[in-house]
Parts: sequence; C-alpha cells; structure tokens
Amino acid sequence: MYRDKISQASLSTPASFIRGILKATASEDTISFAGGLPNPVSFPKEEIEESTVRVINKFGSKVFQYAQTAGLPKLREYIANRLNSTQGMDVKADEILITNGSQQALDLIGKVLIDKGDSIVIESPGYLGAIQAFSQYQPNFCPVTLEEDGINIEELEKKLCENNVKFMYIVPNFQNPTGISYSMEKRKEVYRLVREHNCILVEDDPYGELKFDGNPYGYISKEDFSGSILLGSFSKIVTPGMRMGYMIVRDEELRFRINTAKEAADLHSNIFSQYILTDYLENNDIECHISKIRSLYKSQCDSMIEAIKDFLPAEVRYTTPEGGMFIWATLPDGASTLKLFEKTSAQNVVFVPGDPFYTDGRSSSSMRLNYTNSSKEVIREGMSRLGKLI
Repeated sequence: MYRDKISQASLSTPASFIRGILKATASEDTISFAGGLPNPVSFPKEEIEESTVRVINKFGSKVFQYAQTAGLPKLREYIANRLNSTQGMDVKADEILITNGSQQALDLIGKVLIDKGDSIVIESPGYLGAIQAFSQYQPNFCPVTLEEDGINIEELEKKLCENNVKFMYIVPNFQNPTGISYSMEKRKEVYRLVREHNCILVEDDPYGELKFDGNPYGYISKEDFSGSILLGSFSKIVTPGMRMGYMIVRDEELRFRINTAKEAADLHSNIFSQYILTDYLENNDIECHISKIRSLYKSQCDSMIEAIKDFLPAEVRYTTPEGGMFIWATLPDGASTLKLFEKTSAQNVVFVPGDPFYTDGRSSSSMRLNYTNSSKEVIREGMSRLGKLI
C-alpha cells in the first residue's frame, strides 16, 4: 500500500537470498550447505560463561552503561597488539573501530564513501553481503573476474583506468563465495594498482585465521597505507552471536567520518559483549582454540571434496580451498544452478545458487557449498542426493 513512500535507495537494496533459503528450509529433514555458519561445537560456551560472571563481578554497572562509539579501549588495544605481534604490522588502538560484525562495517563504508552513481570495484563473483550493503547507496558496480589465483589484474587495471573508482572491495583469503586465495604476485599487483590510481582498498578478512596449514596469509596492505580499510571479525573464531567485528582505518579524516556515521546509527556496539570478549581473550589461549577450529574445518572440507568426487559427475569443476568455509562448484554446459536448486530443495538438500553473487544479472552454472556446519555423514548424504539430481 505504501510502496510509493519508500525511498529509491531502499527499493534498490536486494533482499538476502541466503536468509530466504535458510527461512524456507528450517526443517530438520533438510540438509543445508547454504549458510556460512560456524560449527556450534567450536563455540567456547563454558569459557564465555566464566567471562560473563567475571566481568559483572569486576566492573559492575559499567558493563551495562552507555560507552564510547569507537569501542572498548582494552579490546582495541588487544586487537592492535595481536596484529602487530602476529603479522608484523604497526597498528595503533586509536585506528580501530569496533562494529556490529563486519556487516555493519560494510554499511558504514557505503554510507560514508558512496554517492549515487559512484564507481566501486568488486570481485566477480563477489560477497553477497557486500553487494547487499553497497546496493542501498546505488553505486556503479565495476565487477572484475575472479580467477583461480585471485582477481584478473589486466581487467582490474582497465576498470581503474576507465572509471573514477572510489574504492575496491576484496576478500583475498578463502574468498566468499569461491574459497580461493590470492597469490602473492596478485597481492602485490593489487597493492601497486590501488596506490597508483589513488583508490581506497577495502580488504575484508573474516576467514584469514582459518588457514588449514601454515601461517595465515595476512593483509595485502599491512604496511602503513593510509588508503586502506581493513575489516576483521571474531564471528568465525569465537562466536557470531556477539556480533563483534572491527575496522582498521588509517586515514584520520575517514576514520572520523565513519565514527560519526556509526554514532548516528547505534551510538556504540554492545558494550557488554565487548567486556566479555575482552575478558575471554585475556584469560584463554585463543591460538589453541583457533587451531582446533582449523583442524575441524579441514576435516570437513576434506570430507566434502571426497564426497564430491564420489557422488557428483566428473564434469563438475570445484575449488580446493586452503582454509575458510566454502567450496565453489560449477556444472558443465552452462546448466542453471538456480533451476537445479528448485529440484534439490524439494528433496531436502540446499545450497546457494551462483546468481546472487554477480551484479550483472547473469544466470550462473555455479553454486556455493558450505562444509563447516555439517558432519561427515551429513555431507556424504547431501552430496549423494545432489549428485543424483544433477
């Protein structure tokens, strides 16, 4: 009835395809490879309970009061110290803003940087949450093809030369939706090009800690590049329910504008959760905890790849991630995964078709498969059903 009253910006924002799938497939009989859900067995429930009691006893009513927009100083100091120690960075606590997960960070970036019609570079396929967050500000998306070792550099350079690009948004570590990681050569080229074209680099790293073997890759712009915005999250290594993310914003003016936009949006992120998270991090071995998650996810990823080989047609191509939460599978001959989804959902197995990960409205033959929230037995059963329907 009131559609004519709704803003054009709101009308231009697509509903979350994934949220729709999750709502429609809530049945216990449904095997879901659709969500990007951490495995609940990784949640440190007892430790969080201990921290909750401890902070209430230690800080009293302070944990229930209003707080500063940028976030709890001790948490920001912890993040800075950890990045400086593990990645050799030179991050200052004052450069960090605590957000309601990385999703709020994306919204704040769009709010502060995008005027209608501004050009922004994204990966193709790209992270659906970023596409949704940025779409409400009505940018001109400049998608650049994602290859097995990262973004197509020639295509990127062409887009940067032909468009007045405000910023570039990428997920270089175990990318969502494909699971691929950028090679060192492409990381260097991306860094060179954004500096050469005076383009802000928004580098999202929710999965970087989840590298199965060896040390994490770290940030592309870990040097003191003022044109970088780095996004991190505790959702994948502690718990997503707290909604604790953070932004590292080097430029003082940009940081002030983002902080002001956040203040207007929510005053500050949940301070109670910030106290609890800080206490948990200070009193537990987070590296040991992350190591257990990596081992769990590696086992689940191996199980899914084994099941793909056993049950899906040999013509189906798929990525082999070194970490993270997703595998990107592509059907032969341009078959539509959106049409396939209609059939598989009727048989109680779901995934995310590739279509919503593109901004050009294409019909995709690819699909995103999440392995972190399913047991080996469930993965094999789901792949068996999927393979028969393909």
